[in-house]
Amino acid sequence: MFAISLGDDGAELRPLEPYHAEEYLAHIDRGREYIGRFIGLADQCADLDSARAFLRSYAEKAADDSGRLYGIWTADGTLVGGVLFRTFDAAAGTCEVGCWLEEAAVGRGLVTRAVQVIVDWAVEVRGIHRVEWVVAAGNTASIKAARRLGMVRDGVQREKYARGGVRHDVEIWSVLGPEWREKRAAGR
Repeated sequence: MFAISLGDDGAELRPLEPYHAEEYLAHIDRGREYIGRFIGLADQCADLDSARAFLRSYAEKAADDSGRLYGIWTADGTLVGGVLFRTFDAAAGTCEVGCWLEEAAVGRGLVTRAVQVIVDWAVEVRGIHRVEWVVAAGNTASIKAARRLGMVRDGVQREKYARGGVRHDVEIWSVLGPEWREKRAAGR
């Protein structure tokens, strides 16, 4: 098993795998309302079986090289969120990254640092040319993260999905491999 340090605060990025199902369910239960405001991740994890199935689906995506899932753990060993390649197509040179955090972990830069790690890998190791970030237009924290990561807003899909009885616009953000390398070299 590997763990990648996310900085001096002791937080780590690790693969989030089916054997983490109980820990993942406890994490989702702690953050269910907050996490579920804009994304359906919490809806996919109602009990231990569905948590295990969700984690297994990403283990299968990793085996197929079509997606990956990583957890963010704090220094005390608590799973507080994660980042993922929702889609990953090395042949086409594209992927979509995403993230989530329980509310207690917000404001520490964990998502920005974790996404930097996985985008570095995608661009530098796998040769991904375009990294996308899809976000509900009302999710200002996620939009700020996209900006911090040097992404550019490509456009809006109006009323793309319903959540909580409300239709949400979706913004598409992206960064291209050459832009990512340039920003990383400049130290952002």
